[in-house]
Amino acid sequence: MTTDIEDTVAPGIEPALRAEALESLLLERGLIDTKTIETFIRTYETAVGPMNGAKVVAKAWTDPEYKRWLLEDGTAAIGSLGFKGPQGEHMVVVENTPTVHNVVVCTLCSCYPWPVLGLPPSWYKDPAYRSRVVKEPRAVLAEWGTELGPDVEVRVHDSSSEVRYLVLPERPAGTESMSEEELAGLVTRDAMVGVRKVAAP
Repeated sequence: MTTDIEDTVAPGIEPALRAEALESLLLERGLIDTKTIETFIRTYETAVGPMNGAKVVAKAWTDPEYKRWLLEDGTAAIGSLGFKGPQGEHMVVVENTPTVHNVVVCTLCSCYPWPVLGLPPSWYKDPAYRSRVVKEPRAVLAEWGTELGPDVEVRVHDSSSEVRYLVLPERPAGTESMSEEELAGLVTRDAMVGVRKVAAP
């Protein structure tokens, strides 16, 4: 009698430990190999990661026509740079300004734009973040060090399997002479989710 792999791993343990146990079982049974796992992780950390989104943001900061296109049709504009694929089929880009601050969450699970941000961080999947950022976004942002004045409107966007959001952060002051590549180096994953601002150089 064979045992289902998922039944072999106790459902009550933490997701990270559960994933590690499943990986061990899959390796033990010869269903996957270590090279495949390492290749997948490396791909999402380097080729498909936050640096892709940073390139999108830097281009929008330096090219007004691209920025207009990005805000009108995020999927097409992002795809034109070669960043497309699963979890990025329908992208909406929202812009942070001096009077509007956008932040992204997935209240149901962890829908996330993999082609431009890579794998979702653990805090994004945490139930506390998913519920609190909707109920008290200013408090959550303050905990990230993002203090917003009372005149700044906070907009919370709920990603789903149908649409995924990317925040176009405000370009920091003092970066007027920086190249697109240098600007991309300033942009962080957290700024593209909206929990932080891009720090000045």
